Amino acid sequence: MKLRIFTEPQQGANYDTLLTVAKTAEQLEFDAFFRSDHYLAMGDSDGLPGPTDAWITLAGLARDTERIRLGTLVTAATFRLPGPLAIQVAQVDQMSGGRVELGLGSGWFAEEHAAYGIPFPADKFARLAEQLAIITGLWSTKLGDTFDFDGKYYRLVDSPALPKPVQDPIPVVIGGTGATRTPALAAEYATEFNMPFASAEDSARQFERVRAAARARGRRPEDLVYSNALVACVGANDADVARRAEAIGRDVAELKANGLAGSPAEVVDKIGAYAAAGTSRIYLQILDLHDLAHLELIASEVRSQL
Repeated sequence: MKLRIFTEPQQGANYDTLLTVAKTAEQLEFDAFFRSDHYLAMGDSDGLPGPTDAWITLAGLARDTERIRLGTLVTAATFRLPGPLAIQVAQVDQMSGGRVELGLGSGWFAEEHAAYGIPFPADKFARLAEQLAIITGLWSTKLGDTFDFDGKYYRLVDSPALPKPVQDPIPVVIGGTGATRTPALAAEYATEFNMPFASAEDSARQFERVRAAARARGRRPEDLVYSNALVACVGANDADVARRAEAIGRDVAELKANGLAGSPAEVVDKIGAYAAAGTSRIYLQILDLHDLAHLELIASEVRSQL
């Protein structure tokens, strides 16, 4: 079981804060540092000092870290055109020496689109499918060849398909709860399928749908990584858990029901249930980015037991 750190900077974090968390995660030997890709705070947060762009952030981290893998969970296909996004991700992969992963989704938060003038079309899923075809097609085109695409939403003509990433291929993460289209899209394009904020039981059912879709496409289901994203709130004792829950505005009982919360022993047991469901990677959603002791506790008392 691999543990990754997953942050939500739209709730209020500048680059220096994210760099501190990423470097701490690297020093503690977590598997990766990921961030969401949002432009508007959610819930009661005022979002100060304001949003940071996911791929500008990752470009900075590519140069300011050395070993830890970097990625998005997930970039919204509505935010960027597929050609420029393929260039951005390939460039950050080069800047990091081959440590980047692209999580890509259709986009869902209508309010942030309205707030920053981003179109929010009704046919987002169909656009996502074309974006995945274009991005992976550009990266896989051989040097010296050109790439063409004639879709309903996007058209590329004689693209030189440059630059090339270091990794071949860059890992692509696709996730979601849809019963039919999402597993099919993951089976066609994904390196990893992620189930966000779901129980072990629901995850097991969705993983099996993805496996079935992979088999239908002639892929080996075991070639995909199956992962979960879950909020983390771990404490050495009940008082620590309560303090950390209060700091992020959540109820302890709710966190224990829906996330990875409680003592290290409780969290290890719950991770075991996800492992039994087929999970081999967990993204720990860390909502208090200033509580670095939380990461240290998870590394020393949770990850060490996995």
